Amino acid sequence: MTDVSMDWTNGVLTGSGVLKSRKTLGEIRSIFYDREAASRMPADLEIYCVQSYTPVAAGTEGGLYLAGTILQPGKIGNEYFMTRGHFHHVRNRAEYYFTFHGTGALLLMDEGRTTRYEKMSPGSVHYIPGSTAHRVANTGDTPLVFSACLPSDAGYDYETIERYGFSARLLDRNGEPVLVPEGS
Repeated sequence: MTDVSMDWTNGVLTGSGVLKSRKTLGEIRSIFYDREAASRMPADLEIYCVQSYTPVAAGTEGGLYLAGTILQPGKIGNEYFMTRGHFHHVRNRAEYYFTFHGTGALLLMDEGRTTRYEKMSPGSVHYIPGSTAHRVANTGDTPLVFSACLPSDAGYDYETIERYGFSARLLDRNGEPVLVPEGS
């Protein structure tokens, strides 16, 4: 029996089996296009935090993980605060995202480097197909809170995104999120 629970009003996981991590601007500064603007902001600024419930060992075939993320509102230049983004190491593994609070965008990039996005708002459910890189941007002015359910053997491939990035960026253009091809 577990003492892990999720607050269904805000997606926050609690309990002795929940791991917590946070990402600061200093840790992910390189994902943002306007590095000069990023350098003027505090390195210890929290961009997002994740609570994870991992009841089986990483790599366990047939197991599932549950995670909750709180992505803060804000921008660096005209680019929204966002998560690092990743493919899964086991490329064919899919994932679900569930939005609890706030507004945002789930950016999805296939292996052919075609990028699109889906709007996130309370109650929205998002299916992330296998072989699809994904990251989330907060397009609102309150924290964006969402949960994920994924196979425990999926793993994370952050290196491909660190090396090549996404093929498009989500930018604020006159108060609206616009997907802009990289290099435009």
